[in-house]
Amino acid sequence: MLMNRLHAYFSIFVSSMLAACATGPEGPANSSIDPPQAERVMTLVATGVQTYSCEFDAQHQLGWVFRSPQATLYDASGRAAVWHIAGPTWGAQDGSRIVGQVVAQRASETPASIPQLLLEAHSTSGMGMLSVVRYVQRVHTVGGLMPTAPCLTEHENGSSPYFADYVFYR
Repeated sequence: MLMNRLHAYFSIFVSSMLAACATGPEGPANSSIDPPQAERVMTLVATGVQTYSCEFDAQHQLGWVFRSPQATLYDASGRAAVWHIAGPTWGAQDGSRIVGQVVAQRASETPASIPQLLLEAHSTSGMGMLSVVRYVQRVHTVGGLMPTAPCLTEHENGSSPYFADYVFYR
C-alpha cells in the first residue's frame, strides 16, 4: 500500500516537474557512477527533502546554499529501512551506519533534478545491514534542486522535495 502511494506521488511529482520545465539545467559533465568491482546488496526507494540555507556569497549577494538531505529509504515491501541525513550519512534500524564521500556524479535523467551520485563509504559503525556497504549510488533522481523562490533573509531555510533510488554495494 505504501509503495503504491509512493509511486503515485512520484508520478505526480514527475509530471509536474516536466510540465514546469521545458529544458533542464546544465548538469555536471557525465561520468560513470558505476562502482568498481562491487556486488549489489539492496536497492531502496527514498523520499525526502534537500534542505538549503540563504547565505551571502563572496560578492555579498544572498543565494541558496545546499545544507543536507533528510530522507527515509523504503524497502520493496514499503517498510522504512534506512534514514539519510547530512554527512552524507545513512543509518539503519539495526544500529549500523555509514558515512560516504562523493566520488562521481552525472546529470539526472529527469530535468530540473539533483544529480545522480556514486559515493564511497569512508566510515562505518555498528554491526548490521549497512556494515558491509562500500558504495552507495543515488540514481533515478527527481526534484531536490534549490527553491525557486528567491531567498531574502540571511540564514532563512528552504527545502525541496526529492525522490531517488539508493543502491547499496559491498
